[in-house]
This record gives sequence, C-alpha cells and structure tokens, in this order.
Amino acid sequence: MKTYITLLLTLLSASVILAQNPQTETLTVPLSKPGQEYSLKVKNFLGQIKITGYEGKDIQISVTPEEADNNDDGRRPAEAQGMKKISTDRGYELTAKEADNNVTVNTNNFEKVVNLELKIPQNVRLEAGTVNEGVVTIENISGDIEVNNINDDIKLTGISGSVVANTVNGDVRVSFKSIKPETPMAFSTLNGDVNVEFPADLKARVKIKSDHGDVYSDFDIEIDKTPAKTEKVSQPGLYQIKKDDWIYGKINGGGPEMMFKNMTGDIYIKKVAK
Repeated sequence: MKTYITLLLTLLSASVILAQNPQTETLTVPLSKPGQEYSLKVKNFLGQIKITGYEGKDIQISVTPEEADNNDDGRRPAEAQGMKKISTDRGYELTAKEADNNVTVNTNNFEKVVNLELKIPQNVRLEAGTVNEGVVTIENISGDIEVNNINDDIKLTGISGSVVANTVNGDVRVSFKSIKPETPMAFSTLNGDVNVEFPADLKARVKIKSDHGDVYSDFDIEIDKTPAKTEKVSQPGLYQIKKDDWIYGKINGGGPEMMFKNMTGDIYIKKVAK
C-alpha cells in the first residue's frame, strides 16, 4: 500500500486580518501497517518542529506559516521612493509521503517561516531536523530518535528509547523515562549547554569533552585513569604533539557508549528527579 499526500498552499494576501492571524492547515497520514513499528523523517528549513506521541494510529500534521514581515526598514530602491508598498505573503509547500510504514515529511520553503506540529503513534524510528528560525521539540515518544538543528535548541522530554541529538548554536536538553538497553547515544552542540537526564539505574561508558566549559554529574563516574594517548608527528615542515583530551569513565559498572560534547558551554549529566 502506498499513499502520497501533497499540500500546496499559495497564500497571497493584502488583508491585514489574515496577515495577523496565520491560518493553520492540517493533514492526516495513515500508516500502511498501523500498530507496527514505522519510520518517520521530518525535515524543515525555516521554522519550528514539535512532535508529540499519542495513542492514535495515524500521523497528524499541523502547518502554521508565520506572518510576513513587510517592513522596509528604510531599504527601498531609489525608484520606489514616495510609492506605496503592496504587502505580500509568500506561499509554502509541504509534502508527506507514506510507503510500507515509511513516512517522509518535507518542506521546500527557503523564504517562508513554516512551523510544524505533529502527533504521532509510538514505536517509531524518528529523524527530525530544521536549520533556521526554530526549536525542535519532541515529547512523550517511545522509539529511536535522531535530531539535528543548526541555529536553535533541541528539547526532548518523556523519552523512552535512544537518542542522538546534535545542534550548532543552541542547547541540547533531553529527559528520559527509560532507555533502550545496549544502545549507544550521543549529545553534542558547538555553542550551548548539553543537559541530559537519565534514570538512576543507567549503565554506560561515557566519553565527555567540553573545550570551554565544565562538566557536572549526579552520577558517580568511575574515571579511566589510563594516561591519555599522545600522538606525535615529525616530518619535514611539520612537527606536532597531540594529546587526547576526552574524559572516559563508567557509570554503574559500564554499558553502551554515551558521548557528550560541546565547545562553548557546560555539560550536565543528571538523574531524573523522582
């Protein structure tokens, strides 16, 4: 069974009322095999992504464009001086495709901010990412999750499963209800804090690095005292010494590898509050 659903809305509005109240459009995407594990990839370019788990069997998508900014800021061409500017609002496109329980949701909007909100069934292999103008928020999901952002935060709460989360300019915040046994995970940002909450019975081998920040942990970490590896390069025109500056250790005797990394910001490894 194969389903293709395409939403193409072209909104050209000179109405002040419409500009002040952006309209939300909705889609429902049925799964070929409801109740079974499925994959979902959500890609945006400009705008937020919010994904919430629920007990339904279909994927529900809400699309909300942001109000167009028609302010000149004094940047008019010389020929436009003294003329009235006609307010316009660019259209947008969202496409959702489903085939054999594999779903992709894409926007192709490079000049229009479009915010996505999805309600999805549990037991998912989820990939989600945006680039500008938006936080990625995921709540109450059971499954394997991979999240990427560029210029904002990643916020995950009520997660049961595994997570790989990476952003560039923003915080990474994750709170687990339970974790998938024997599954490696990674949490990283370039500029921002990494803040992850795990169940108290977490078993993991940790690999931690913060270039310009501190590391804090609720867990007792058995730090590997083995001398750091040192690499030397000596060749005509290049002489270098490089020493490994990662922190390696074990929590509750060890388990799958958990990587925590940032350049500027602190790292917090916490126990979920009871």
